[in-house]
Amino acid sequence: MYSLKERLTEILIKDKIISEEQLKEALKIHKKKGGLLKKILVEQGFVNEKDLMAALSQGLGIPPIMLSRFKIDEEILKLVPSDLARKYQIVPVSRVGNVLTIATADPLNVFVIDDLRTITGLEVGTIIASEKDVQDVIEQYYPEDTHGALKELMKGMKSEDLQIIKEKEVEWIDPARLYKLAEEAPVVKLTNMILENGIKARSSDILIEPMEDSVRVRYRVDGVLKEIESLPKNTQETIVSRIKVMSQLDIAERRLPQDGRFKLRLNNNEVDFRVSILPSSHGEKVALRVLDKTAAMLDIERLGFEKDSVEVMIKCISRPHGMILVCGPTGSGKTTTLYALLKHVHDPKKNLITVEDPVEFQLQGINQVTVKSEVGLTFASSLRSILRQDPDVIMIGEIRDFDTVDIAIKSALTGHLVLSTLHTTTACGSVVRLVNMGVEPFLISASVVGIVAQRLIRKLCPKCKEPYEPLESLITKLKIDPSKKKITFYRPKGCEQCLNMGYSGRVGISEILSMSQSIKEMVLKKAREHEIKDQARKEGMRTLREDGMIKVLQGITSLEEILRVTIEDE
Repeated sequence: MYSLKERLTEILIKDKIISEEQLKEALKIHKKKGGLLKKILVEQGFVNEKDLMAALSQGLGIPPIMLSRFKIDEEILKLVPSDLARKYQIVPVSRVGNVLTIATADPLNVFVIDDLRTITGLEVGTIIASEKDVQDVIEQYYPEDTHGALKELMKGMKSEDLQIIKEKEVEWIDPARLYKLAEEAPVVKLTNMILENGIKARSSDILIEPMEDSVRVRYRVDGVLKEIESLPKNTQETIVSRIKVMSQLDIAERRLPQDGRFKLRLNNNEVDFRVSILPSSHGEKVALRVLDKTAAMLDIERLGFEKDSVEVMIKCISRPHGMILVCGPTGSGKTTTLYALLKHVHDPKKNLITVEDPVEFQLQGINQVTVKSEVGLTFASSLRSILRQDPDVIMIGEIRDFDTVDIAIKSALTGHLVLSTLHTTTACGSVVRLVNMGVEPFLISASVVGIVAQRLIRKLCPKCKEPYEPLESLITKLKIDPSKKKITFYRPKGCEQCLNMGYSGRVGISEILSMSQSIKEMVLKKAREHEIKDQARKEGMRTLREDGMIKVLQGITSLEEILRVTIEDE
């Protein structure tokens, strides 16, 4: 049994309606993005829909029909249920004896014929109609479905709150209907409510996750996920579709991951959302990264680092050339620190260029490039072009491979100031990581001027934090000597202001490796990580654990939070 795609390609090439080169290009797009091949051919301008329909009709020996000129009997329409007509994009047009004739854009879909035979008890014949005609007629003859389904979906919704009746079964909804539903006021209000509450809760991420019988909404607040509410399963398709419409993504594509972004205004403040949609076993999962420009503190002195740490960073960034690396796991605030450093050196007399994947914050006066790997615009290729733009300062969103780090180091050696991030856990470990990536030790010692390892720790809620006496074992483990000074330790309690979490906001802790002459010599000798760390501590470097303990003694965070975020110093 031939599929429509196979017969279509055979017919179009045989009748010379399109060239083999056009077919190859269309198949390439089809493989990459999915969707219907005939729709891609029309969108690319290789063939118009009228000629395509005529070619299919002649090649398959199936007569065509112009549905817009055909009046369908209501009794015939009742033979095919609404959900089936929308699912398979078919329109019943006539019945002669025991044979039901349907119009469809895909006459070779055997599943349609089998299902209709089972449901109607009739034999099924097919005629060809354009996809647009089929969709228009379905919307014309089944208008109650669009509004009726939405009313059931959002029943009980009031002006200020939202109550949705839970339904077990999820109806399949075609793309045309989804687009209409996504623009309906109740769906818009529900989606906006999720986004607005996420902003008000100071969340960095909003997750909309399909479960087996429900839709879970979670906010990541201060680095910790918190489940906010559970919505009925039947809200899933419309919420995802609404977000796709806002992000200008393909509403019909549900098999492949999609990425996008959109911008909202709340109380005169602009908030960017970075969107990632991932197909899962129970439907499409949506992850929204909230980029609140008003909440972003792009000031190196307001990120919460200790004063002496800030002074070391500023000293490194004041160099005319060299490389500064910021390392840490995902979500540790590396990009924010880079932006703050970049803003600190920003000057109209300097040419600043960034390469990011993607650009998180638009900075006025700075040239920002978004990486697009699918078209060959990688970090490495972008950097090669940037070097021809006469830059003074280059920021690379992330060093991922040897090509990128090789160009970055050569840029640092040829008079440019280079800022970038690296996925390592410690500052000294970054040196070892660079060597493992294939960078020669002499290049590291000659180009790198400083490495910052950082984490974000939660701050105790100032309204409800309470003093307490920690266990002696905990005091001993953290090597605290309370006899030298009266120390008050605080722990989280929880109140309405902090959503009963006991923490409110986050602050940075750091470990800064300054490339002194002795450290450079150790790098040249390929010293091990712990050896470099021991020497750096002798020269005054504080580890992440030690920097975090300063925040504990200041009453900013708790001992438990430091133990959660940092590892013990060897």
